[in-house]
Amino acid sequence: MPNYSIKTISENYKMTAFGVTFQDFNDWAGNAAKTAAKKAEITENGELAKLLALADGQEYQINYVVDGKAWRGFGVMGEFEVEGAVVLDFLAGDYLVVPGTGANKDRLADEITGKVFGGMLQEIKNYQYVGPGNSTFVQAAENGEFYGEMWLRVKKVEG
Repeated sequence: MPNYSIKTISENYKMTAFGVTFQDFNDWAGNAAKTAAKKAEITENGELAKLLALADGQEYQINYVVDGKAWRGFGVMGEFEVEGAVVLDFLAGDYLVVPGTGANKDRLADEITGKVFGGMLQEIKNYQYVGPGNSTFVQAAENGEFYGEMWLRVKKVEG
């Protein structure tokens, strides 16, 4: 059985992020390129560093639905007024928490996301993903490894 836990968040919360909208959700290569370009842009121009300094310094990769379209970005926990950034609402409720480890910090969030949406959600019969978004963080662990977690809001399915 896959490694995951269910955690309950008692209050709605917000995340502030810079990101890109996908016109075609199934254009995996194009979307990966758009996401990488956005990450490079906000890293090079210092916008991500400014956002991280306003919050607790923990960066999140965020998948969300904005105006009915798939959106991916990079941001922080909390609500901040930053030009060009969006504030996203995350709702209270049960969250599926999926951990992962790896040697490549930049790829770990995508690896966890791939594991979750590549079949793990279908294997979990007693919970259903309800969104409207999800987030993944990655941080340094021991021995040069990295640790990450993806958080997705779910509802219990009566079986």
